[in-house]
Amino acid sequence: MSNHHHALIMLLVQLARSKITGEQAAIKFIERGDRVNKYVEAEILNHRMLRHPHVIELKEVFLTQEFICIVMEFATGELIHAGRQPEPAARWFFQQLVIGLDYCHRKGVVNRDIKLENTLLQMVPGLPLPLLKICDFGYSKAHFMSAPKSKVGTLAYMAPEVIQTTGNYDGKLADIWSCGVMLYVMLFGQYPFESPAQGGVPSHQRVQVMMNRILAMQWNMPSDVHISPECRDLLSKLLVANPQKRLTMQQMSEHPWFLQNLPPDALSMNHNFLNHANFTGVQTVEEIQAILRIAQTPGPGKYNFNADAADFEGVIDAAIADEMDNNTSASLKS
Repeated sequence: MSNHHHALIMLLVQLARSKITGEQAAIKFIERGDRVNKYVEAEILNHRMLRHPHVIELKEVFLTQEFICIVMEFATGELIHAGRQPEPAARWFFQQLVIGLDYCHRKGVVNRDIKLENTLLQMVPGLPLPLLKICDFGYSKAHFMSAPKSKVGTLAYMAPEVIQTTGNYDGKLADIWSCGVMLYVMLFGQYPFESPAQGGVPSHQRVQVMMNRILAMQWNMPSDVHISPECRDLLSKLLVANPQKRLTMQQMSEHPWFLQNLPPDALSMNHNFLNHANFTGVQTVEEIQAILRIAQTPGPGKYNFNADAADFEGVIDAAIADEMDNNTSASLKS
């Protein structure tokens, strides 16, 4: 795991609306100071490059006294609440996940944290099912290091080579493993490596048991859920321990199950988005880097952002409410 997974970044997300356009946006607030490190910079600049229908768009970065604020496209729904999906719906979401991720990979960006919680849904008039958008590019590794439940959830999507690694691994192939886990969860409503007998087991033991099961490749597909043979075939080629024997992005996009009901221009869209990216009105890399340099200086410290504070979430909420009331950004106000 890369070091920035260990950085405890105190962060909250607030819904805002542009006073000029009326458009809604999500703002991530990260406490100023040494938390604004090279990893945060890399993730913001990576995210800035990505302009694609299946990736949440980064709109702008601005500063307040206490925070650096990352303004992003707002999407209405979360896939995580959907539970088990019928196979055609799971395929619809999976196709979009793969196309969005393929675009990211071709731009040189690996996600390393593909999971249901990091995808959002956007209803679009005229479409029977919502659009899927990949939404997390790593500035928010805060709670997964602390909350046992989310630690289990994050581990559930982790490729064996990531767990075992002492050096480098291919982030693209690890992302593909995570896509396989996500497809499994959509189809079966459970994690592939969760032990059936884990009710009442303390979460730290669940983490250990799950880790052991991933490394031992102990998983199967429930036989009582009707899934097509083509779908089972794809799953069995994604959840493969040796990353070199796992399907590549290209092979996955040629699999018969993936191609079924795929919109005709879906496979060519990434070529178009890679060749015709529109960065009109987007902050330049230099402008963002200048903001980040200032953000490395802590704010005046009106609030105690210490993680041990009795009501840490309340402190963050109060600080953000103040920032929004002060209307510190020219264009955004909650």
